[in-house]
Amino acid sequence: MTTPYTPPRNPLDAVTHPDPYPYYRELVARRPLAYDESLGVWIAASASAVRAILTSDSCRVRPVAEPVPAPLHDSPAGDIFGRLARMNDGPIHASLKSSIIAALSSLDVEHLRQRSVYWSEALFVSLDSASAPGGFMEFAYRLPVYVLSDLLGIPVDQLPHVTRWIADLAGCFAPRGDQESIARGLAAAPHLLNVFAALHGQGASDGDDRLYSHFAIEASRRGQTVDATIVANGIGLLWQSYEATAGLIGATTLLLARRPDIAQMVRDDVSALPLVIQETLRYDPPIQNTRRFIAEDAVVAGQQMRKGDAVLVLLAAANHDSAANPEPERFDLFRGDRATFTFGVGRHACPGQTLAATIAEEGVRRWILSNAPLPLESLLYQVSANTRIPLFAPHPKGAQA
Repeated sequence: MTTPYTPPRNPLDAVTHPDPYPYYRELVARRPLAYDESLGVWIAASASAVRAILTSDSCRVRPVAEPVPAPLHDSPAGDIFGRLARMNDGPIHASLKSSIIAALSSLDVEHLRQRSVYWSEALFVSLDSASAPGGFMEFAYRLPVYVLSDLLGIPVDQLPHVTRWIADLAGCFAPRGDQESIARGLAAAPHLLNVFAALHGQGASDGDDRLYSHFAIEASRRGQTVDATIVANGIGLLWQSYEATAGLIGATTLLLARRPDIAQMVRDDVSALPLVIQETLRYDPPIQNTRRFIAEDAVVAGQQMRKGDAVLVLLAAANHDSAANPEPERFDLFRGDRATFTFGVGRHACPGQTLAATIAEEGVRRWILSNAPLPLESLLYQVSANTRIPLFAPHPKGAQA
């Protein structure tokens, strides 16, 4: 007997719903851009609405009156937040964003892959990811931090600490972070600042192959002379990759566990795995939504909006808009002209897609090679307002069905 589909109560609950995608497709069809009275925000669901909001000059990444969340004011965590390219608009954003793009472009993809393979093997074994309860998701969370920290130049003996501090900072920056999460993030921020200040203090030269050095050099070339801002955005590289890449590893592995036909295809021909990763980014994306704030009264995406209005931008819903991706409910490895909004569009589009996809690919490949089962009967999702991260037993505090 088929269980009737129960949709999420609202777009925020959709992030951790077992299957939010029929709900998203219904929003696209019936309410592509509409005001939600219960949440007090505009909801942009269709591909055209999402694109219009993310490219509008009237939309900002933070409320004009609150550039830093109130709980973070006058703290090292707040100082990091306020300096991030991701959390700024205007000239400072343009300078830092182009520096980050240039630094990431300098990465040798083969070297990135080699370090991803190395840390996938080391962590999978040390965490007993194939059999220890919760070992696989611990692996998924740690892998992106270890790989990127290695590339940045952080000493290996600091990686377990840096992973914990980045996890705490991510909880602190989350839109619906509770008091305990905020307190942990406030405590973690000074430690991260010390780690990256030490990196910064080593200086940078054209012969230095550390990713942090490439970023510092590119920022300097673009007139960014404030050391604290460069340090903060080094931390930002880790923060932005942490949950998104863990979610991509989890979602791809979950898809393969549920689709043994595709899993067997990948085992027979591992070159199919990048196709699985790219379609997972569309079909079950780790980043479900983002937010924008209206800076002045304006017509945006055909709707009159007022200064101070907030817009919840449903990236995952746009991925399931049939106008952007025909038959969006179908997982199609060979989808032509795939439109993926997961990394955003416009001036704040995330430049880390190759980084995340490569790390996730090697993490998933390691699981495939192990032939280890996943306890699908105990699947839950990490509580989050933005990021969809499947979890397997045991369930951390804050997980929900």
